[in-house]
Amino acid sequence: MEIKDISVVITTYKSENKLYTCLNSLPKSIKIIVVENSNDVKFKQKLNIKYPHIECILTGENKGYSAGNNIGLSHVNSKYSLVLNPDTIVEKNAFNNFLKTAQEYPDFWLIGPSNDQSYEPSTNDKKVFEIENLKGFAIFLNMKKFKKSFFDENYFLYFEEIDLCKKVKMNNGKIYLDKGITIYHEGSSSVDKKYKDELEKNRNWHWMWSTFYFHKKYKGFFLALIIIFPKLFSSLIKTVFFQLVFNKKKKDIYLNRLSGISNSILGNKSWRRPNID
Repeated sequence: MEIKDISVVITTYKSENKLYTCLNSLPKSIKIIVVENSNDVKFKQKLNIKYPHIECILTGENKGYSAGNNIGLSHVNSKYSLVLNPDTIVEKNAFNNFLKTAQEYPDFWLIGPSNDQSYEPSTNDKKVFEIENLKGFAIFLNMKKFKKSFFDENYFLYFEEIDLCKKVKMNNGKIYLDKGITIYHEGSSSVDKKYKDELEKNRNWHWMWSTFYFHKKYKGFFLALIIIFPKLFSSLIKTVFFQLVFNKKKKDIYLNRLSGISNSILGNKSWRRPNID
């Protein structure tokens, strides 16, 4: 196996401030596909000038993390693919280590790296071991296992990687965590910080929408409703409370939570998009 057996897919949305640092940590010999969730032609032109070896795809609109990744993965012809967040930095030996682990565990569907934020059991001394879920900032995929069916595009934001791992496990697939592979992830910083307040409202809306949708998908409507009800009630009470005390910022956050839950319960699509230029 060689490094040419890996392609990298990075889905972005107004992530230029973080993306270049990520791209600079990747070897130029590897195929890199950047999927920009907009119709920002200037961004694509700038990227092509700075990184002529990179393929940039404009989706035309903000389709979300799942759909963006699926578009990128549909352009992959290699055996393996690494789905990355734009606010990541890949350690120098990561790709060779991914290949070594893939060779050692050829039955794998997904492999996840370490990021200095250990979420494996502290008592586990193995370098590579099976796990139920991986974090979505970096996911190494064995392409042939998925038969061109990857992320559920009903999710716009949140639960995409949890759902993907669930699908793998339902097909008796293997998911491994390799503590010897390091990819640094800043977290919640892909988009420019000047959009912080709007993105906070957007995150709260989608977290609630995706929570109910995930549980409904795998446990049914009524059990999902029981699970989500405390969050529904809390969002309603806090929306009213912060309205009464004239705290608009917090009122807007809980109003978006309430809206996300309500729309998901009603079976509406994950329609909310961040209101930024």
